Amino acid sequence: MTRAVPGATGVDAGPRRGPRGFGNVWPPVAFGVGVLVLWELVVRVARVPAFLLPAPSAIAEQIGAQFPVLLSTTAVTGGNALAGLVAGFVLGVALALLAARSRIFGELATPIVLAASAVPIVALAPVFTTMYGSATETPRRLVVAVVVTVPVFVATARGLRQVLPVHAELMTALAATPWQHARFVRLPGAVPYIMTGLRLAAPASVIASIVAEYFGGLQNGLGSRITAAAANTAYARAWAFVAASIALGLLFHFAGLLIERLVTRGRTA
Repeated sequence: MTRAVPGATGVDAGPRRGPRGFGNVWPPVAFGVGVLVLWELVVRVARVPAFLLPAPSAIAEQIGAQFPVLLSTTAVTGGNALAGLVAGFVLGVALALLAARSRIFGELATPIVLAASAVPIVALAPVFTTMYGSATETPRRLVVAVVVTVPVFVATARGLRQVLPVHAELMTALAATPWQHARFVRLPGAVPYIMTGLRLAAPASVIASIVAEYFGGLQNGLGSRITAAAANTAYARAWAFVAASIALGLLFHFAGLLIERLVTRGRTA
């Protein structure tokens, strides 16, 4: 004898849940609002000096007053980050493909790329500025490209090595050329790894672009505006540019995450 279950349709639908978007969004939003309120109270009650920590209300006032400048400087820094991200991504994937195809090239390129990750931006930016001049954005874009190349190369190289033996044997049986092997087996299988490298490199490109602006060159980006405002004791204004930097980094992060999900959605379904 079977007992009927109310609402049963033959498929266990599990517990019903509310909208996932709202459930995932409201905790960090509430936490952020709480931090801002606590920040405001601490600064006002303890009378914290502005050079140590300005109040959020003062920062918001400067954001409103400097909004056109914030947009223009964010566009400059974002443009440099995007140009360096594209160049570094293409270079990282190309180097990984060459390293996977040639063992000798891989043994030569891998240590060089990994060594590039250990070179600090504070050393690269002045060198590139001296080489290409301070009246162009090229040095900053090169700094971003170097920073981006490393995670993209490492992730792509790892993905290119994830080839099933049966696929490799099939390509060998078909007398496929190394290019055909890379095009039809290695590269498609490495796409999730490549997208992971892009997701990691996207926010790093913004950080590299901002830090590179601290070391001379055109005074038209977020990094140079932060240093100029701090030097003029306009601390709330400096924090306004910091807030714009955070927003730009989040934008690149979510863009990289969106691209990764769109590209890998059909592969993980």
